[in-house]
Amino acid sequence: MDHEAVFTAVYESDEHARRVERSVEPEAGDIEGDRTVASVDRDGDRLTVTVEAADLIALRAGINTWLSLVDVAERCGGIEAAAR
Repeated sequence: MDHEAVFTAVYESDEHARRVERSVEPEAGDIEGDRTVASVDRDGDRLTVTVEAADLIALRAGINTWLSLVDVAERCGGIEAAAR
């Protein structure tokens, strides 16, 4: 893949990061296409989403998708990122 975007959210606790991770991580294998690949990693209170894409249009679509997924997981869990 030629393009990459990496997003990190820092939460108030490891548990909050773990909840968001568990909500979005299953999607990493389900919504990948020929032009995008995503991964979700957590290190303590930090959640990192990496989106790789073959072209900028696919990267933009992947970024929108993953930021939306994280946002929904946070809202449903009553969790807010302390920093992004």
